[in-house]
Order: sequence, then structure tokens, then C-alpha cells
Amino acid sequence: MKRIFITGIAGFIGFHLAKYLKSKNIEVIGIDNFNDYYDVNLKKLRKNILEKENIKVIKLDINEKNELEKLLKENKITHFVNLAAQAGVRYSIENPYAYLRSNIDGFVSVLEVLKDKDIKLIFASSSSVYGDNKKTPFSTLDRTDTPTNLYGATKKANESLAYAYNSMYNTPMIGLRFFTVYGPYGRPDMAYYSFTKDILEKKPIKIFNNGNMQRDFTYIDDIISGIYSSLDYETSFEIFNLGNNKPINLLTFISIIEKRLNIKAIKEFMPFQKGEMLTTFADIENSKNKLNFNPKTSIEKGIDTFISWYEQEMV
Repeated sequence: MKRIFITGIAGFIGFHLAKYLKSKNIEVIGIDNFNDYYDVNLKKLRKNILEKENIKVIKLDINEKNELEKLLKENKITHFVNLAAQAGVRYSIENPYAYLRSNIDGFVSVLEVLKDKDIKLIFASSSSVYGDNKKTPFSTLDRTDTPTNLYGATKKANESLAYAYNSMYNTPMIGLRFFTVYGPYGRPDMAYYSFTKDILEKKPIKIFNNGNMQRDFTYIDDIISGIYSSLDYETSFEIFNLGNNKPINLLTFISIIEKRLNIKAIKEFMPFQKGEMLTTFADIENSKNKLNFNPKTSIEKGIDTFISWYEQEMV
């Protein structure tokens, strides 16, 4: 019987994963440190929803190794899904040490806790590891040693650290590179969320590099299906891309939001932001073949569902 432990359970992806696992009658427990990178009230809202479904959410930081170890033992955990991380590219310029503490120190804490246990690790990586890779779509066979921002560098470090621990201790591990995940209960710092909010409030939206960027937006339900499949995939160590495989131009993306809201955005065009990537585009053939990963949600459908949630819950 599976017993799943989720770090970052009050975060966007952790919240949806916990709800999905519960719907499958899988036992799940999780931790979150409830940091204030974005509005803590949204994390508390997610927590309250999970607790109403009898999912235990504990306030704990992954750096608290002894308490983490105790929880795994008490709950007889079989699978550990590490989603806890300091997210965001732009914030890494302002506060780099937050990324080192959470994404490096915290991840080593997780690896140390798991190294002598019969527990499978699924950990979150990111499309940011591809950095200034010019070849598209991005394949997991491509080199990833040129990240263009600190966040991407910490996620690449996670993959290297995980590989080293797998080599030394044989802990089974799967790394999942997420591509621009969006949907209801999402992170307010993400473009689709802030664009929606600002357009509704008649505020200007900032469009970097004059809109000459593409993103492989991936709807949350599709990401959750990929994580769920990875729980049963047997391997010693492997990395997968979880993306929509359909990059979209930023200005086209904004036009989809405008059409759904029936409001024209006030656009403020900005120069290229350092650390950003021009394009993200996932090669998902390997994920299709091994995880049966098949993203089904169009950008129009996904944005419609997000905005319906936003108008109902956040306006």
C-alpha cells in the first residue's frame, strides 16, 4: 500500500497532488513551511481545503532533518515527493540566499533523510535547467550546464546531488522537469495570474523583451497525471520532462486572457529581463513512452478554467 509524503503540500502543485491522491484513496501526509514569498493566506486556504478532506498538513521546513525523519518513520512512508523549493526567477536576483537555503541545503536534508530507507523519491526540477540551450524542443538528453539564472542553477544542482546520492545509496529517484505550470489556486507571482489580476483592475501589465518570448504552458491537471504515473514507474534514476509540448508566444497568450475577460490589457513593453529564457519547449516523447504522459488541456481551456476560479474565489 502506498503512503505518500509531500513537501510543499500547501503550495500550488503540492495542493493539487494531495487532492488527487486522496481521490484515489491513497494515504497522503505533507509538510510546508508557509513562507511569505507570496500571500500566505493563499497557502492557508489550500491547507484548509486539504484538512477538510482529512489530509494532514504539518508546518515544518525540510531543513528540520530530525523532525522530518521522525514523521517518515511514524507514518510508514513508501514514496516521498519533494516539491518544497524557493520558486521564481526574478526573486532569485533580489534574494539569492533564500534559494540556497531551500533548494540546496533543504534538498540535501531530504537526501540525507532518505539515504538509508526503502522510500522512493520523486523530486521537482524545472525547465529552467535548460538555460540558454538553442536546440528545441528541449530533450532530457541535452546538456544542461548553462542555466541563465540562480533558480535554474539550484534545480540543476538538485539533479546532480540526487544522482550522486542514488549512486552511493541506491535510493530510487525520479526527477521531473516542470514547464510553466498554471491553473486554479496557482502562484500569484506567475504571469498568467498577475496578468489576469491587473487586467481586471485596469492596471498596466509589464511585457518583457517586447513580448518576444515563448512558454510551454502546462495545465496543472496534466502535471499531476505525470507525477502520479511516476509513482509506479520502476527505475533506479531517471529524469523526465513534463510539459505541454506546445509553446505559445507571450503576446498570443495575453490575447487569450484578454478574450476570456473581454477586456483589453494596458500593455507596458519592457526590455529583456536578465535571467529569463527566450523559449521553453518540452520534448515529451520519453515521458509519453514510459509514463504514459499525454497532456490534454489546451491553453484556451486551461485559461478559461483558471479565470473562472479566479473570478469566483479571488475577486
